[in-house]
Amino acid sequence: MSKGSKWSVRATRAMHRVHARLVTRQTAATRFVSQPEPRTIGSFAKGRQLCAGNIMFAGHLVEAPKTSLWKIPAPDAAFAQDAHGFSWLDDLAVVGDLEAREAAQTWVWDWIVTYGRGKGPGWVPGLTGRRLIRWINHASFLLRGQEANASEQFYRSLTQQTKFLARRLHKTEPGLARFEALAGMIYAGLSLSGMEAHVNPAVRALARACTDQIDAEGGIPTRNPEELLEIFTLITWAAVSLREAGIIPLQEHLDAIERIAPTLRTLRHADGSLARFHGGGRGVDGRLDQALSNSEVRHTAPDGLSMGFARLSGGRTSLIVDASVPPKDVSSHNAHASTLAFEMTSGRRPLIVNCGSGKVFGEDWRSAGRATQSHSVLSIDGYSSVRFAARGSKKRKLELLVDCPKHVPVQVSDAPDGVRLQAGHDGYDSTHGLTHARTLELTFNGRGLAGEDMLLAMKDASKKRFDKRMDEFSLQGVAFSIRFHLHPEVDVALDMGDTAALIAQKSGELWVFRHDDVANLSLEPSVYLEKGRLQPRATKQIVLTGRAMDYATRIRWSLSKTQDTAVGVRDLVPDDEPQFLS
Repeated sequence: MSKGSKWSVRATRAMHRVHARLVTRQTAATRFVSQPEPRTIGSFAKGRQLCAGNIMFAGHLVEAPKTSLWKIPAPDAAFAQDAHGFSWLDDLAVVGDLEAREAAQTWVWDWIVTYGRGKGPGWVPGLTGRRLIRWINHASFLLRGQEANASEQFYRSLTQQTKFLARRLHKTEPGLARFEALAGMIYAGLSLSGMEAHVNPAVRALARACTDQIDAEGGIPTRNPEELLEIFTLITWAAVSLREAGIIPLQEHLDAIERIAPTLRTLRHADGSLARFHGGGRGVDGRLDQALSNSEVRHTAPDGLSMGFARLSGGRTSLIVDASVPPKDVSSHNAHASTLAFEMTSGRRPLIVNCGSGKVFGEDWRSAGRATQSHSVLSIDGYSSVRFAARGSKKRKLELLVDCPKHVPVQVSDAPDGVRLQAGHDGYDSTHGLTHARTLELTFNGRGLAGEDMLLAMKDASKKRFDKRMDEFSLQGVAFSIRFHLHPEVDVALDMGDTAALIAQKSGELWVFRHDDVANLSLEPSVYLEKGRLQPRATKQIVLTGRAMDYATRIRWSLSKTQDTAVGVRDLVPDDEPQFLS
């Protein structure tokens, strides 16, 4: 980041603090004129842990019973953001008993006393919008049993935060933070006495953001499915709240909802979770279904491409493939080198996965999770399908992707007994002269997946680069690996003289992985990275290794259910919800 950019960021933050202090001098709201129904979804288990003093934010567990949240030193900036965003109020409200309410009230009023006059990291528009939504959603929970003086403090703080948003909204960075700020201002304008004048400007700004940041296919520049869900949730909440207040949302707002809903259905696995790509996770349980219901958009996109992802489905099985070029420029800050990687779910059980985002586990895990080797796809040993910005460069400060695949042709068509995807990318052409081509065929009944991966030197210039690499490797070939990362709840063992792998799901389903013997089959350790845990979860991966010796190398493999696996498996017992497990 240049000196000018650093100065600009510092200046923006300084002005945020100035305006946060200025709004403390203005007249406060005294009551709610209306209050939206709480629509945020919390976790009962997490709420119980918070009541016990086990505070888990951004991958850090702090044990501090009977201690105010604001007296706990934040381990890092991400922990502080989670604290000041107040999403944890959803968890305490789900518990809803006296202990949870007292904890929520103590932490909210302690924040007002400690940070309410413009101090601390919470005075940025995105976090302020997120905080306003939670305070308004759970106002009845928070104000129950409070004295008049405490209620006055609460309303004054809500007013200050609303007016801060009105002043600083134009300085909010594009993306999720802007939608959080806009939704928060709409909520506050509709709910608080004297704040009505802020509604129309926020409605117009939200319509502009929907036009500018949601593309024609219902996607966003980061191509992060979970971020798209969060944005969709916010704009559907805003639309419902406006309608309840007798205000018709602008057409640009409604059109964005209409575009996003089919895209999210494409990105949803058979178990209801989101595909985990480009820094996104599975999504909060229940949020996707709730948002789709609120949207009142019923149509779906056919199997094909949405936001650069292809979805194949058959029977109880879904398969989602990253089938487009990676995000570009600033939008690639959290993007992964995952072109042509896929995830596969059978019924309510994930089978083939990507490792996921390691952001909550520190910088090393974050970098590892972004590499091609952390995805279920072919990679050339020692290389990702993109290059990350060189260390020490301006772009490295933002950790952007550079030298990405430029051409990712994709075709989805009918196969004799199912659906076929054919795709390729040139991410290794500049380094090895090789193009990766992948074909995936899923049967109509979802019981079989056939795959073919090819490394091709297609043009004369590419062949020269490949020949140069062969000379460097003393004609020993270009080493590659095809990885199939397995979900942690899957059991796997080599079978048939180590020529196949037998995969067992907890539901009782049995799958067999086979290949054509061009490559070597092995089982290796892997990890599953997810929010809400202290450490990565250990798991396994099936790996095919080989060497490309010529201008064309082809490897075929298959994954199929065993014949004695029932067509409909009873799988009714829900998993226990993780409670900050290591």
